[in-house]
Amino acid sequence: MTEGNRVERRKARTRAALIRAAQGLLASGNTNAPVLEITQAADVSNGSFYNYFESKEELWQAAIDSALESAGDYLDSLTVDLDDAVEKFTQSFRLSGRLFRLEPELSRVLLNSEAAAFAAAGGLAPRSRRDIESAAAQGRFDVDDADVALAIVAGSLLSMGRLLLAQPERDEAATVDGTTQRVLRALGISAEEAESLCSRELPGSYRGGVHAAIDPTSEADDRSR
Repeated sequence: MTEGNRVERRKARTRAALIRAAQGLLASGNTNAPVLEITQAADVSNGSFYNYFESKEELWQAAIDSALESAGDYLDSLTVDLDDAVEKFTQSFRLSGRLFRLEPELSRVLLNSEAAAFAAAGGLAPRSRRDIESAAAQGRFDVDDADVALAIVAGSLLSMGRLLLAQPERDEAATVDGTTQRVLRALGISAEEAESLCSRELPGSYRGGVHAAIDPTSEADDRSR
């Protein structure tokens, strides 16, 4: 390995450490943390921060983008074989809802930074818009304004997530699938079809797979034990 490759790998590790630290702070709602606290949490030198980010705001956005893009990529991998855009949307929404209990830290990042999260170029929002527009083009969704439809979907997902985190005793599957049915009906799907779509089996690999996608270091940690 050349010296240049070593330097680039070291830079990538430092940047990733800063992003992970930011995700932890965002999850706790601590968006006012000084740079020193961020670098200490990342276990990197304080002076290195501005080699990677121009501001804390840029870091916060990178932290949100990274987490949501990983989750979005994984959801895409689970729906790639589905031809019906409504079925693809339904499965993605149902799996996204289950993410709140499976990945509470990521969920708190999303809930504590929802404006930045849904303004992101990657992640869940643009994928949801893609599926909404595709289903509308197929004549499956009754949607004449994708922005309004996305607002309905995003608002429902976030409100449901807050409910699941605030009420740990609440039945997750019933809450998520019931909310999904109501969202589908708001987008023009009949009650009977919405119920049928939400009764379909979800991928069994999701529970472990999404965690590995969001935090690939966890697999390495497991192997090292």
